[in-house]
Amino acid sequence: MVRISDYDVAVVGAGHAGCEAALACARLGLKTVVFTVSVDSIALMPCNPNIGGSSKGHLVREIDALGGEMGKNIDRTFIQSKMLNKSKGPAVHSLRAQADKADYSRSMRKVLENQENLFIKQAEVTELLLEDNKVKGVKIFTGIVYEAKAVILCTGVYLNARCLCGEAIKQTGPSGLQSATYLSDSLKKQGIDIHRYKTGTPARIDGSSIDFSKMAPQEGDVPIVPFSFSTDPASIQKEQVLCYLTYTNEITHNIIRASLDRSPLFAGVIEGTGPRYCPSIEDKVVKFADKDRHQVFLEPEGLHTNEWYVDGMSSSMPEDVQIQMYRSVPGLENARIVRNAYAIEYDCFKAKQLKPTLEFKNVHGLFSAGQSNGSSGYEEAAAQGLVAGINAAMEILGKAPLTIDRSEGYIGVLIDDLVTKDGFEPYRMMTSRAEYRLLLRQDNADRRLRRKGYEVGLISKEQMAALERKEELINSEIERLQTVKVGASKEITAFLLSKGSAPLGTGSNLEELIRRPELSYEAVADIDPLRPEVSDEISQQINIEIKYRGYLEREARQVKQFRKLEKKTIPEDIDYSSIKGIRIEARQKLGDFRPVNIGQASRIQGVSPADIQVLLIYLKSMKR
Repeated sequence: MVRISDYDVAVVGAGHAGCEAALACARLGLKTVVFTVSVDSIALMPCNPNIGGSSKGHLVREIDALGGEMGKNIDRTFIQSKMLNKSKGPAVHSLRAQADKADYSRSMRKVLENQENLFIKQAEVTELLLEDNKVKGVKIFTGIVYEAKAVILCTGVYLNARCLCGEAIKQTGPSGLQSATYLSDSLKKQGIDIHRYKTGTPARIDGSSIDFSKMAPQEGDVPIVPFSFSTDPASIQKEQVLCYLTYTNEITHNIIRASLDRSPLFAGVIEGTGPRYCPSIEDKVVKFADKDRHQVFLEPEGLHTNEWYVDGMSSSMPEDVQIQMYRSVPGLENARIVRNAYAIEYDCFKAKQLKPTLEFKNVHGLFSAGQSNGSSGYEEAAAQGLVAGINAAMEILGKAPLTIDRSEGYIGVLIDDLVTKDGFEPYRMMTSRAEYRLLLRQDNADRRLRRKGYEVGLISKEQMAALERKEELINSEIERLQTVKVGASKEITAFLLSKGSAPLGTGSNLEELIRRPELSYEAVADIDPLRPEVSDEISQQINIEIKYRGYLEREARQVKQFRKLEKKTIPEDIDYSSIKGIRIEARQKLGDFRPVNIGQASRIQGVSPADIQVLLIYLKSMKR
């Protein structure tokens, strides 16, 4: 048997999780090999070619703050960009960019190919090699063994994958790529718990067959805001493509209802559980029977193709039903389907088997990230890939692991939810999942997480110095605004009335004026002659810090209480069955999940506050 011992880390899969994991390890000085079933599928977007969106944009900003690549890559390859939820508060503002699908993949592949310490290998990994519950490497289909000190599983939707289009079912991965048919059995033999999930994608339509005049155009933002804190905003201002909005109707819904018996989803052919928050069109029609229409967005797959993505009409219906269904939508009456919609089933792991570092609890040196952990979405995958890659490197280098808690980032919320909750469906990030979302805004991700990226070695001294200058400018400017006095003069009164604001009765300062709902940091520039030149990004930060100070301080107090519980660690070898007073269900759940601290234990479903109190008393008695 040929054994290759050139590498420290083996990454299985080169999707969005695999790319971030491999880059993190290589950039931290470890010899890394990343395996992919096809080098043409690196950073592939098998579903919607976009990055970001509600809450997902937060994840991309945090990935960038820690030293990841996704934000930079979408800045290089986007074709339309929008900040979502601008009519709402800053906590839910989220950046979303439509990508040129092929260009995004090519650009990321180029980054990997030119990264020192990183080697790409097209091969199917068939076996995980362990010794005394410790990773030793992997074996590929040809029989070659690659030894490694750590292995990161980023298998996405490829494990035992099969695609379903009505009665047509094929053992294949997304977009007709090869599925991985052997690795699941090897993992099961090693005691890893595997279950089955399902996702899907809509059809791609030939753009020359679409009547866009019957649809509402959707424009991008001007000016364009970059994802990466390292991207110069001036460098990405460019002409953007249009997307379009149309709707399904009762004709569409009747076609679907008449064919439900041929849908794999409703005929019982699909075994896996699908995502609740991204249902197929047939699922929407059944679950929301009172709705007479559903939104459908037409989005281009890229600048050099005629394919258009039909967002909102994911389906596993047979092809003949798909043709009728799509052609019932205004603007798609003559639609020609280039690629059929399909559902895909795949094997993934129960994430409760993982530590918050994304290392398996029972297998030293084995990590997992992405859809293989039961999540959905490119951004969720990339965030996990970055954390898994960093922690695999930290373990090999003998350094402290990177952990991000729920009060520090959406990445922390994502990972904590995955490892402390029983997953019954693919997990999707949402702003409502974050308890401290006013503190965890997308605009301040660098201020929250840049230092952590610097401490692990992915952020340079120059980047940290730039952040420190930014922090200093924000703080000094807020202090200055507190000292700039304004009186009830005719000029000030006229200015305030012109802004729809009440005149002053007594003296005030600029900070107090900015707190008024109808005013802002930008608005008071006319009465602030000593105002320094600041970027739009810094201006936004100053405005939020002043306007939301009371809310921010309240959340900061809540975080302080939260961290008290997070600091109360639980011994790894604790025997929950011996603790009297904890209910049987709670003992089972605690023994199953093995939480690392009291905070995490309190978030496990089935563990009550009374159980936590008993556990706290027990831990105190152990210390005594």
